[in-house]
Amino acid sequence: MFGILAWVVLGLIAGAIAKAIYPGHQGGGLLATMILGILGAVVGGWLGGMFFGGNVGTAASVGALTIPGVIFAVIGAIVLLFIWGLVTRRTA
Repeated sequence: MFGILAWVVLGLIAGAIAKAIYPGHQGGGLLATMILGILGAVVGGWLGGMFFGGNVGTAASVGALTIPGVIFAVIGAIVLLFIWGLVTRRTA
């Protein structure tokens, strides 16, 4: 139960920070921000494990409310924002 709550809190924090850092306007409300942050934590953990190896990319280290966990979640959320921007880009 506390693990799920930690992922939700991490998702809110990481999603909000990623939206504040990433340039431009991103739509979506609280739920979209939370989903972005949670998926960002998964992507950030995967990227951390791929580039740094070891325990950096495990779900326990990224899902925990630690500074490295939040940093990797924010990085993952920014990557997802970038990809989402490429997918939904409209031409005028």
